[in-house]
Amino acid sequence: MTPDLMDAGAQRIARHAGMPMPVLTESGGRSAGYGRHLSHEVDTTHGRILYLEDVSVSFDGFKAINGLSLDIAPGELRCIIGPNGAGKTTMMDIITGKTRPDSGTVFFGSTIDLLRHKESEIAQLGIGRKFQKPTVFEHLTVFENLELALKTDKGVKASMLFKLDSTQSDRLAEVLHTIHLSESVSRLAGNLSHGQKQWLEIGMLLMQDPRLLLLDEPVAGMTDEETARTAELFLSLKGKHSLMVVEHDMSFIRTISEIVTVLCDGAVLAQGTLDEVQADERVIEVYLGR
Repeated sequence: MTPDLMDAGAQRIARHAGMPMPVLTESGGRSAGYGRHLSHEVDTTHGRILYLEDVSVSFDGFKAINGLSLDIAPGELRCIIGPNGAGKTTMMDIITGKTRPDSGTVFFGSTIDLLRHKESEIAQLGIGRKFQKPTVFEHLTVFENLELALKTDKGVKASMLFKLDSTQSDRLAEVLHTIHLSESVSRLAGNLSHGQKQWLEIGMLLMQDPRLLLLDEPVAGMTDEETARTAELFLSLKGKHSLMVVEHDMSFIRTISEIVTVLCDGAVLAQGTLDEVQADERVIEVYLGR
């Protein structure tokens, strides 16, 4: 969830509770320019929306990412698997600006150098990230969560005076249908099941119109039915958005995957279809310890 969205949510909750509004500066309490609007166009004419080349990062001498090179095509749904400690989360941290690598290049399209941008700016550029644990505003309704996530001015005055126009209303209804929550539009987010909260957070990302979605263990803790519906959701998003899905559930991976990338020790160990990587002796050794 971006800093501006967190501020807007805090303001909405305060109004509901009759509490004093949080005091924010024009930049949301952060340094000037941190939340500036970015309008860079993502250039995918070379057939790739994300490039990582020879990326490395160490923490206290431990090489979490070690010469990692990876690329994803526009509209692709790429699955990332690997044992614990393989570098999957650190890779996502680097893409979204949470962690700066020691070396290497990371590009969004062929022209946007992500290493030159801050975390909030990367979100504005069109990269959305969902962490394993859902982060939604539990004291607001499903509708209000999605409304807050619209790409609008998040300043205090603008938020107070904001009203949905017909285009925004149509977009919100479309996202509600996509995430299977049309019948729960008036429910408090805190009353949703774990799986429904996951869908709501994905919906909030979709309201930002991202070009690339990073999804970290999205079906962890879901029921079988919720997992199946999440697979349907991701397959419906493929082509409209590029998706990078990190997951341990191999049945889920088999349902949604075309290309699977296996990470180990901070680098790509194998890549191909799920059947191909599962038959790779190096992958078998990593997972089974042979």
